Amino acid sequence: MTCLLVAGFAAPLAVSATTDGPAAPQSTASVPSDADLAATKCAIGEERIVPGDYYYCIAEQTYGEQRYEYAQKFFTTAASWASKPAQYVLGVMALGGDHQPINRPLGLAWLALAAERPHSNFESAYKSAYAGATARERRAAEDLLMKMRPTYGDATAAPRAEERYAQGMAQLRRVESNGGNYCMEGVSTAAQSSMAPDPSQCPPIQVVVSAVDKAATQLFEGWKTHVTVGPLQQVAAPTDAAPGTK
Repeated sequence: MTCLLVAGFAAPLAVSATTDGPAAPQSTASVPSDADLAATKCAIGEERIVPGDYYYCIAEQTYGEQRYEYAQKFFTTAASWASKPAQYVLGVMALGGDHQPINRPLGLAWLALAAERPHSNFESAYKSAYAGATARERRAAEDLLMKMRPTYGDATAAPRAEERYAQGMAQLRRVESNGGNYCMEGVSTAAQSSMAPDPSQCPPIQVVVSAVDKAATQLFEGWKTHVTVGPLQQVAAPTDAAPGTK
């Protein structure tokens, strides 16, 4: 996950597979507390360019505030904008019954979507969930996938997200050509006026462009050479039987 933060930009964070928390982003050092998550600051202006990243950030924040219904809503919105981390989180939450009834087929379907890109970081989680699922759960997950792919699969969500990104970046590039600072809602380098932002207190436009571009690169990682999930199936593996993700 990459969130644009007040006074700077956060580094990418890993996603935890724990089921007694939000399957939330974590640093390599420790899992953040609810207070840490609630303190997350998200850049409102990012929604116009990389909504998958923005809504994931908002979901993280609201989960920390223990507003779980809203968090799930925002994770789902992020998932519709091609956020694979959001799809993974939704899968783990459904599998573990995190502030919702356990729904193993739904969790498996979300993990299949999260793992659909080549060399996905979520492939092992999907394989593990698939190996532990019953034949009935796998069939139910495939039925759900048929309904979910048109909204959340890369064939639809990724081009839609990329079009939004291209439009937003075109606007930023026009501003960048003039140089100076750029005030994006939710991002500042110092206290701003309550009436209107002071451009001198905002980051240089090049910093904003670079950070948004980095967020998009992570959001679309692996997509250009992606293949669709395809039907859920089991294939031979060196140890226990494990599923293929493609």
